[in-house]
Amino acid sequence: MPRTVKIAPEIDARLYAELVTVAKENGQSQRFVLERALEHYLHNVVPSQRMVRPEVMAAYRRSNQKYRELYKRLAEGK
Repeated sequence: MPRTVKIAPEIDARLYAELVTVAKENGQSQRFVLERALEHYLHNVVPSQRMVRPEVMAAYRRSNQKYRELYKRLAEGK
């Protein structure tokens, strides 16, 4: 059986409510849902962030901020 570590981080109340809802709807424990979310983030999201050079991401973020309203209008079809 794997070892466990007890943690007690403070999290956003809306995220916690969503966690509770998802767990109840799926008949799963909050711990299970939280562990799967952490696992997904650590194994899928973090490695993909390392694939892009930091300066490329910085340029992307600046561009995205600059053209945010345009992207929003295009998405709405206006």
